[in-house]
Amino acid sequence: MDESKLNQLKQFVEQCKSDPSILNDPSLSFFRDYLLSLGAQLPPSAYEHGDSKSKSFVVEESDEDVADTDVGKGNADDEGEEDEIVESDIELEGETLEPDNDPPQKMGDPSVEVTEDSRDAAQAAKAKAMEAMSEGNMEEAIENLTEAILLNPKSAIMYATRASVYVKMKKPNAAIRDANAALEINPDSAKGYKTRGMAQAMLGQWEDAAKDLHLASKLDYDEEINAVLKKVGPNVHRIEEHRRKYERLHKEREERKIERERRRRRAEAQAAYEKAKKQEQSSSSKKPEGMPGFSGGMPGGFPGGMPGGFPGGMPGGFPGGMPGGFPGSMPGGVPGNVDFSKILNDPELMAAFSDPEVMAALQDVMKNPANLAKHQANPKVAPVIAKMMGKFGGPQ
Repeated sequence: MDESKLNQLKQFVEQCKSDPSILNDPSLSFFRDYLLSLGAQLPPSAYEHGDSKSKSFVVEESDEDVADTDVGKGNADDEGEEDEIVESDIELEGETLEPDNDPPQKMGDPSVEVTEDSRDAAQAAKAKAMEAMSEGNMEEAIENLTEAILLNPKSAIMYATRASVYVKMKKPNAAIRDANAALEINPDSAKGYKTRGMAQAMLGQWEDAAKDLHLASKLDYDEEINAVLKKVGPNVHRIEEHRRKYERLHKEREERKIERERRRRRAEAQAAYEKAKKQEQSSSSKKPEGMPGFSGGMPGGFPGGMPGGFPGGMPGGFPGGMPGGFPGSMPGGVPGNVDFSKILNDPELMAAFSDPEVMAALQDVMKNPANLAKHQANPKVAPVIAKMMGKFGGPQ
């Protein structure tokens, strides 16, 4: 193949891979049908707005064997389902910390009554903590803030301040516990959301961190929140894109599964229909055609009991009048005084009429009475004809 044409073909295949809906184009129906003939499984988007030929090709197969084969293929598809979708890792930026597993810090008793003196003492302890922080002595700052919390356990700012110290100490779990306590006291604590968001970012909980930091920014914007958001944002975007991608893949996989099941059911229904149709045709081909002039033949008895004789009263006798054929000539047809109930009530004749060989011989004679001679040697047929002639001969 010419190299330029080969390159064009490669480009076309790549386009189909990236956008299967290209196959919707009616001008490409030949290519889509060719892929289907090879057993290819096309995504649902390849059928949207497409013609009905590709969608209904299973139903158009009317041969029972082919339908059965299609059903087998459907079952094989179900048994050999495509591999499970394995999600790839997400490439994220920024360093994360191992969770701190220290024993939980002391928390205040919310039932304690806070007096003016205890509130003042708590503020004094907080001031000492801030001074220790400025000197880089974080452990001392934690001790003073713990004292302040025990003195005033109903202060959200005390918990939020201690949470910020735990963030600086890279103890995110401890910081989250204090931030939760602050937000329980004051759901609008900007510092509570900020410290919890920063701690969640340390643990790689990017989406939770972004949510808390955005809330903190709305309540009380500062540059530190913005700086952390700039680091968190790209990772959140990658996670969302990753989730959307695999949700789409899982959805497409489920749609393919539904389409396979739909086609399998249609193939089974088609096969059952074709089988029933063939059985009906086979059954009808085995039924005796009946004697001319006897409505629907006489298998197992005359239809409807034929009140008053044969349908329509059979005026004038059997068709053709059986002129000069049967013994006794019976010119002009069956005599008008024949009592047909004698035939209907004769069990031997009724049994004989259910024999295809006897019925075929009677039909042959009625079509051409001259054919009687060739059936007179048949031990099954001759007695029946003789008995009928005796009954047609009128009163004995």
